[in-house]
Amino acid sequence: MDKVSVAVIPGDGIGPEVTREAIKVLRAASEVHGGVALGFTEYPWGCEYYLRNGRMMDERGLDVLRDYDAILLGAVGAPGLVPDHVSLWGLLLPIRKSFDQYVNLRPIKLLRGVPGRLIGKGPEDIDFVVIRENTEGEYSGVGGRVHVGTPFEVAIQSNVFTRQGTERVMRYAFELARKRQKARRVVSVTKSNACNYSMVFWDEVFHAVAKDYPDIEAVQVHVDAAAMYVITRPEWFDVVVATNLFGDILTDEGAAIQGSIGLAAGANLNPERKYPSMFEPIHGSAPDIAGKGIANPVATIWAATMMLDFLGYEDMGALVISAVERTLLEDGPKPVDLGGAAGTAEVGDAICESLYRLAG
Repeated sequence: MDKVSVAVIPGDGIGPEVTREAIKVLRAASEVHGGVALGFTEYPWGCEYYLRNGRMMDERGLDVLRDYDAILLGAVGAPGLVPDHVSLWGLLLPIRKSFDQYVNLRPIKLLRGVPGRLIGKGPEDIDFVVIRENTEGEYSGVGGRVHVGTPFEVAIQSNVFTRQGTERVMRYAFELARKRQKARRVVSVTKSNACNYSMVFWDEVFHAVAKDYPDIEAVQVHVDAAAMYVITRPEWFDVVVATNLFGDILTDEGAAIQGSIGLAAGANLNPERKYPSMFEPIHGSAPDIAGKGIANPVATIWAATMMLDFLGYEDMGALVISAVERTLLEDGPKPVDLGGAAGTAEVGDAICESLYRLAG
């Protein structure tokens, strides 16, 4: 039997609530699958840890995480207690950058059983993937401030695009389009009419890479038009490749058309597997509902299936997604954000029951 080690960082707000259900479902899937034993080790890092220790994770945190097969993250953030830039740059971004998780993969898919928000658009229409460059671009962290607090204060934030970083994420997108066998189209999201250095460079690299994939249609679209197309014709998209910032924004828009941000999952991948990859929901810590037991755990469970897929257990991941869809289709517990009244644990239990029925 294969053994997989998973580092779990429940984090802040609803993070511990939803990761608890994801682990519950993963244990059930491992039980019925029988081919892999999942081991979980939890680390109490996040904003509470910061308030006690002055840092978001242990000073040797990265060394500790390095030996795991994967990382499952719940949520990071405690607005009002810890500034967002401190929580982000103290935990999430160091993991992404240190482990070269240069692909942020986010599926935008309307699951069966979820009421769509777009009139006339069903699961067959809303099914695409966004590949977001994850380690540079607008989130490179290059810049500074001078004359702070004076009328002459200046703040500079530089976008950094390298040929290696840009090309490798684009190649990943084209390779994924080949595997998906859907529209065989890669859409590059740009803004080169306004950003005449960084985005013109992005465009040039995109078209150079596209020449190596003559079987895949390569399309360049400005980000404002792409934002409109996500709503007006989502069926046109297959694989989208975007910069760190553009991908971040468009996938939140994508979460809306797939029914709820409580359904939106993400993966931070080091495709070469030199370092562990990290899997997380994209909804954040949601402090307004933290502790109420009503958070939707599906996004975290979906992120866990992405972890299974990446590690080579696609059949196990497909079983979990089928159990999620079956739960949403049946006249049973439904998450609050989808119009139901079921709590977080109740939804997790229902998905486990569906999983057992499907397997048995």
